[in-house]
Amino acid sequence: MTPAPPAPVALPDLRGRTALITGASDGVGVEIARGLAAAGADLVLPVRSRPKGERAVAQLRASAPGGRIELRDLDLARLDSVAALAADLASERAPLDIVVLNAGIVLLGDRRRRESADGFELHFQTNFLGHFALTTALLPLLRARAARVVVQLSLAAGAARVAWGDLQSERRYAPLRAYAASKVALGLFGYELARRTSGDHGPLTVHLSHPGIVPGTGIAPALRERARDGRAAALAERWGNTPAAAAQPALLAAVTDAAPPCFFGPAGPFHLGGPAASQRPYRRLADPIAGSRLWTVAEGLLTGRAPAS
Repeated sequence: MTPAPPAPVALPDLRGRTALITGASDGVGVEIARGLAAAGADLVLPVRSRPKGERAVAQLRASAPGGRIELRDLDLARLDSVAALAADLASERAPLDIVVLNAGIVLLGDRRRRESADGFELHFQTNFLGHFALTTALLPLLRARAARVVVQLSLAAGAARVAWGDLQSERRYAPLRAYAASKVALGLFGYELARRTSGDHGPLTVHLSHPGIVPGTGIAPALRERARDGRAAALAERWGNTPAAAAQPALLAAVTDAAPPCFFGPAGPFHLGGPAASQRPYRRLADPIAGSRLWTVAEGLLTGRAPAS
């Protein structure tokens, strides 16, 4: 018998707070946005596709009609788009209380290595480097509000390693390998961000989360099709979460009072699904030496680079 969906996280009253969520035009991201809006938060939704974003806004307004929802343009695979959004928000002195770094891609079925317009491997830039550039550019705004940053990872980050000599999969490429590497990089960034922004002078609160397995998202059918073991796919169907349930770890990270950085994910078998709960962090991601090294690498990749036009 399929287990009942886990109860949603009880969120505090978030009226007067503003939350920015990347990747909120569908899937788990729109459910994170729905949960925050239902608690009273105003939303800023940076999206790559305006039509998808507008459909998401219509859904959100139907379920939480009282809040403000604002669409912004953001393509994490273009540094000019990242810089433009950060500059607009900075010039407006936009109040940002919660930022959820949720957007991500995995190009299953495409064996060809793809690069962004800026010349970076596409998973690496979309899932990690674009988020790094956006978050670091917004640090003055985030510090001013003592904001909370939620870094959304993946189960793939727990099984992957950093290939320091091949960070962008130039020597060895496979879609899932590149995806996992980008999520490891994002996790290292999350823990390093927590280390660098703790303390006085407007500290940030940084937590990390992962959604488990979500059979109802767009990439799930492709994953099942490529699974070598049919039993693994059946296990995911049985124990995975719906998108709404999979949003709960990120929502818990967005409101928990626990000392940062914490790591939240589904508490069910193999962490595939179940209710959101605190979990032991993936040890490699909490390595301060690797985190500092990656931060330096990312700064070097971005320094002096003219964004694509």
